[in-house]
Amino acid sequence: MNVEYELFLPALKAALKNEQVPWDRELTLQDWLALFDMANRHRVLPMIYEVIYDCPAAQKQDPRFFVPFKQQAIRGVMLQTIKTNEFLQILQEMRQAGLQPLVIKGIVCRSLYPHPDHRTSGDEDVLIPPGQFDACHRILKKHGLHPVDPAQDIHSAYEVSYRKADSPIYIELHKSLFPPESAAYGDMNRFFAGAGSRAVTLTIDGSEIPTMCSTDHLFYLICHAFKHFLHSGFGIRQVCDIILFANAHGREVDWQQVLNNCREIHADLFAAALFRIGQRYLTFDPDEACYPEQWRSIRVDEQMLLTDILEAGIYGDGTMSRKHSSGITLNAVSAQKQGKATGGSVLKTAFPPADSLEARYPYLKQYPFLLPVAWASRLVKYRQETNGSADNDAMEAIAIGNHRVELLRQYHIVETRKKGRE
Repeated sequence: MNVEYELFLPALKAALKNEQVPWDRELTLQDWLALFDMANRHRVLPMIYEVIYDCPAAQKQDPRFFVPFKQQAIRGVMLQTIKTNEFLQILQEMRQAGLQPLVIKGIVCRSLYPHPDHRTSGDEDVLIPPGQFDACHRILKKHGLHPVDPAQDIHSAYEVSYRKADSPIYIELHKSLFPPESAAYGDMNRFFAGAGSRAVTLTIDGSEIPTMCSTDHLFYLICHAFKHFLHSGFGIRQVCDIILFANAHGREVDWQQVLNNCREIHADLFAAALFRIGQRYLTFDPDEACYPEQWRSIRVDEQMLLTDILEAGIYGDGTMSRKHSSGITLNAVSAQKQGKATGGSVLKTAFPPADSLEARYPYLKQYPFLLPVAWASRLVKYRQETNGSADNDAMEAIAIGNHRVELLRQYHIVETRKKGRE
């Protein structure tokens, strides 16, 4: 049985529609295990369990089999409820202090689901205006949250992650939505300049949530998926976020502006494929979303992208080999933007320039001559991650990376260009 298409996607669609699956045929133990494995890799287990546990096919299975998955689903929902409540308290205090945080993704996307806390989030993302970082930092510390990386220069970093001891809450403060130093996608920040002046306030479960306007937010969700696509991929949950947001807020979206922006970053075919996936396999309703003809008429094969998404896992970490292939795709995109050939150089992947490593190794900003030290650190970390790992192989990572560069070409994200003499 093709578990991805016959079980996983239909169950996910049922979850988005708040329906039970109608399965009455007997499924093998291997089918059930494969379904739950897919649900775990895409971080949608509570959603999947909710729609299958009472179906006729599940009644034919020994109920003891489902116990660990039920417990895992319940625990995920409980932790999400705790995180949501604590985040709302912190957000309210920030607003009472006169700050203007914008909540992106997270609770805004969760609110679109039939059972919001079943769509778990690893973190809450908050975009803050220039000059308000210190005040937000103090409020987070007051609530017991501290930077995840104590050695990070929090004042120069574009984002700072916070967590709290003995609590599942995890918050990321963004000064910009993308790392400005990234040659592959740092320039996408320009689209969100002035997002605060276009902000809106949503009421979610009785709480006022300041966030980006619908046009900005939908485009950001596309950009966020696109960013992960340029690395090692992303999971189906991000597609769900995008299509549910479009269904709910499409009437407020300037679709022409979103299309123009997507074309600027060569993501128009990519985005059109996401909506095709949503329409064919999930719950995207073009009429409800006011999806215009200029989008509907884009000719694109969504199947290649769907296959990549299903293989990727939540953020392209389906396997370590796949995760380590990201350098090849990122180098291809960076080369394209610099007018160079997009050959996916393995050497450049292993030994990238200093500016692409500054976020991970801040000392390179002041001491660029220490670049060889950073290279050595990366190789040591790679060896540590690959040691004893059955799903990590250097040759496989190169093969995956080269295959995904071809995928980028299929969606016209990069073009094949010959290097000429200049």
